[in-house]
Amino acid sequence: MPLRAHLVELRRRVFLAALGIAVGAVVGWFVYDPVFAALQRPLMVVSDDRDGLIALNFAGVATSFDMRLKVSFFLGVIISSPWWLYHLWAFITPGLTRKERAYAFGFIGAAVPLFLAGAGMAWWVLPNAVAILTEFTPEGATNLIDAQTYLSFVMRMILAFGLAFLLPVIMVALNLAGLVRARTWARGWRWAVLLAFVFSAVMTPTPDAITMIVLALPICVLYFVALGLSFVHDRRVDARRVAAGLPRLDGTEVDAGTDKADQTEDRA
Repeated sequence: MPLRAHLVELRRRVFLAALGIAVGAVVGWFVYDPVFAALQRPLMVVSDDRDGLIALNFAGVATSFDMRLKVSFFLGVIISSPWWLYHLWAFITPGLTRKERAYAFGFIGAAVPLFLAGAGMAWWVLPNAVAILTEFTPEGATNLIDAQTYLSFVMRMILAFGLAFLLPVIMVALNLAGLVRARTWARGWRWAVLLAFVFSAVMTPTPDAITMIVLALPICVLYFVALGLSFVHDRRVDARRVAAGLPRLDGTEVDAGTDKADQTEDRA
């Protein structure tokens, strides 16, 4: 597919994804009140525990309206995640066969729960993060937190964790599309583990190492699961190419005995 066609396809997919988010945002507008109450609850709990004034502050006349728009958009991203994740897959894998495109159902089936699991883990960490960060308020002082700043903090945290949990699915998608071999992912496993722990340390503002480890380990496990699936896919592709008399995609040579074994495993 030429570059121009890729750009046209990208524009179409982005438009459709944005349309789905807009529909989700309309739904989010009507469920704003209970969602905002849930967002505010960690601050209210901390305020009650410490007998201090810790609350959200709406500084401007239109701030409350702007807040509702942003929360609605944020909910639209969450609600429409199956839709825009599908279009992400459809753009990455336009050249697959009809059989391979059926993997889209598996992609959505894995991506949506993983995205929601990452978002749920961020929500689980949020009350502890709020409690730790507000502990630095001096005795006798009030902590009126700007509503926009607090919302941005929560949205970045939830979306970052949700997208981090999508990494294994994207790895498998790129492998199925033939863009990245499993060996490429395997060579960078040390960097992947390091980045998982760095990401967890940055995104969890709590000072304890246990929370960081609890968040980093699932990302590492998902990475290695994706790596294993990529190796299985590459092995099957190479076996089919060898059976057809074609070289492997990585250009390596194999002896006849290995070829026969690979073909037997592939038929099995």
